[in-house]
Amino acid sequence: MFITWLQSFLSIAFELTILFIGISFLISLLQGLIPYEKINRYLSGNNTVLGVLAALLFAFITPFCSCSTIPVVVNLLNKKVRFGIVMVFLFSSPVLDPTIITLMGAMLGIKVAVAYTVITSILSVAIGLTLEKLGFEKAVKQVVMTGYEEKTQRFSWTTAWAETFSMMRTVYPYLIAGAAIGSVIHGVVPADWISSVLGGEQWWLVPIAAVIGIPLYIRLSMMIPMSQILLAKGMALAPVMALMISSAGASLPEIALLGAIFQRRLVVAFIVSVLIMATLSGYLFYFL
Repeated sequence: MFITWLQSFLSIAFELTILFIGISFLISLLQGLIPYEKINRYLSGNNTVLGVLAALLFAFITPFCSCSTIPVVVNLLNKKVRFGIVMVFLFSSPVLDPTIITLMGAMLGIKVAVAYTVITSILSVAIGLTLEKLGFEKAVKQVVMTGYEEKTQRFSWTTAWAETFSMMRTVYPYLIAGAAIGSVIHGVVPADWISSVLGGEQWWLVPIAAVIGIPLYIRLSMMIPMSQILLAKGMALAPVMALMISSAGASLPEIALLGAIFQRRLVVAFIVSVLIMATLSGYLFYFL
């Protein structure tokens, strides 16, 4: 049992470490190629509609998982992009994935896939702007932002690596802790048990599936074949979709990483928001 857990932990930790370093380094390089003025124009201009549309488009063309979204969020915040727009990207990036939308279209048809895209987009915008309206911008830890404001805009491999390792020193302990917890839960909660408990059409299965999805830490590449197995074993479609959205929208490693840059109240608000998005989206499939 311990050997199995250790192998799972090392696999997840290694994958997340490589992914986090790669994404952080890539974004650091892109910062040298894309000047602050362009980012500010499209994402944090005076026109909220254009800013929201830019965030949704950026989320769609960057199909990052929940963990690899964090370096992008940190860099956008360091660039002084409007908080509400950054939150729109944070919520929409993992769920507006072409893979998920393709799966939706194959399973339920194009109309349902379009409905999913519209609903998740609207909820991402509503949640992001609501968090801004409620003043959660003050819950961003300023200590994490230290050293980014004076960043040069020049393309530099040396600077990109320096900034990447600086970020790793800040958040790496959270990354390892989240990987350890996620690997344990991922190993002890089998798919057969989930399908047996969540089979049927009862309304309460959707929020339960949404809650279960977050600690499971199911990657999208795993969720596609897993969803087909769950459906084949009798699990209702609506909770399957809620499970997919919550597991894509948040994970324990991501929550641990968010704890390094957000205060606890904003982390809690993020978790609750993902659960709301997954639950409401899941209910959509009941009505459809």
